[in-house]
Amino acid sequence: MTISFDDFLKVDIRVGTVIKAEPYPEARKPAIKMWIDFGPEVGERKTSAQVTAHYTPETLTGRQVAAVVNFPAKQIGKFMSECLVLGFADEAGEVVLIAPDQKVPNGQRLH
Repeated sequence: MTISFDDFLKVDIRVGTVIKAEPYPEARKPAIKMWIDFGPEVGERKTSAQVTAHYTPETLTGRQVAAVVNFPAKQIGKFMSECLVLGFADEAGEVVLIAPDQKVPNGQRLH
């Protein structure tokens, strides 16, 4: 399916820094809760992600990640997710997060 450039612009993908991360043992599948700083325009958002195969809360804290920030909030168990971190599946189907290969200011939008 082909989309227009205007359709692409509707998806607000920003970079942010994980400022806090902790295990989410109540989740149906192993997950990690993250609080992400997207800079002054977007602010801090929280999310949970099934990324425990490659990451721990300690390795996520301080890391920049890309996320969709304009989806509506979604209840994930007892946790309200406010953004969607982005990644690709590896050969085993486990999520590898995407991020800039150089540090950029939090809140920058994907071009």
